[in-house]
Amino acid sequence: MAEKPIILVAFGGNALIQSGQEGTAEEQFENLKLTMRQMAKLSQEYKIVITHGNGPQVGNLLLQQESCDEVPKMPLEIIGAMTQGQIGYMIESSLDTAFMEIKESVDQHFVTLITYVVVDENDPGFQNPTKPIGPFYTEEQAKGLPYRLTKTDKGLRRVVASPKPVAIVERREIKKLIEMDFIVICCGGGGIPVIRKNRKFRGVEAVIDKDLASSILAQEIKADIFVIASDVKGAAINWGQSDQKMLRRTPLAEMEKYVKEGQFPAGSMGPKVEAVMQFAKATGNRGVICQLDDIEKAITGEAGTEITD
Repeated sequence: MAEKPIILVAFGGNALIQSGQEGTAEEQFENLKLTMRQMAKLSQEYKIVITHGNGPQVGNLLLQQESCDEVPKMPLEIIGAMTQGQIGYMIESSLDTAFMEIKESVDQHFVTLITYVVVDENDPGFQNPTKPIGPFYTEEQAKGLPYRLTKTDKGLRRVVASPKPVAIVERREIKKLIEMDFIVICCGGGGIPVIRKNRKFRGVEAVIDKDLASSILAQEIKADIFVIASDVKGAAINWGQSDQKMLRRTPLAEMEKYVKEGQFPAGSMGPKVEAVMQFAKATGNRGVICQLDDIEKAITGEAGTEITD
């Protein structure tokens, strides 16, 4: 029997909390239904690794702890770990339901893995933090806060570094679990950023881009297909203009030209395109950006933006 190919699917934050929603547990479980049904179906033909964002969940936890002085405040690395467990549970529970809905008898196992991601302590991102997180503050509220702050339209906000991911610490464990035919849920929120110091790992106050971390993992596990799924149908050039064009199957060299033209903003489509380009360049395998509802179609080549080497 031929070995099943490996797919890594990276979900955006809207897989759990959509625009305009409060983010209740009920809403998040409802939002996961369709996506997990797709994963259950695909698992019959593919080995699957799932990564996910955690921005709204981290924001909520930060808001909760900023509103309460009766318990110790946790550092960002621990809050990241908390959301990996929280979202992992919700994905596993939703997967379990999806498998029960499949008529055929399915013996599928899945596991959530708390994941560290190595970053370089000399990464320039630490010198110039750019990632806003947590609640908004007035000038008065901000006095005495121990954080570096940045001005936004809604007030002052904490800002942290966003260094580039270098390696996934648990890559060997993930590979072994894939070989055992587990669906692996990992690298939540881009992973817990750590630096290597005297042969030990130490957590740092930073946020890693989820898509870039997923690309590194996809390369390390030699994924056959890398899918980034969010709330857009794919990458487009001339976005918002009369000549806007959605890209479908696009050569790597052509995408590099669009990147140089500034077609993909750093705060939205930029990291997704960069992540898929890195994967395609390193492996020669398929990388696709698509809408959450179109994951199955994207894998068969019927939807999304596919970057080819």
